[in-house]
Amino acid sequence: MTKAISAFLILAMIVQIIKPLGLPGLRRRSDFWKLAIVAFVTWSVTLLIRP
Repeated sequence: MTKAISAFLILAMIVQIIKPLGLPGLRRRSDFWKLAIVAFVTWSVTLLIRP
């Protein structure tokens, strides 16, 4: 599960750099750092929930 989430978020960051997604808060290429924060929080929560 963690690998799938990481692959999806890394792909989203690459797409954001090439062509912005156009979602609220992600309209510029330089906003890819927001996806990195989401990735970090998601990984942290996943690791904390795992037994």
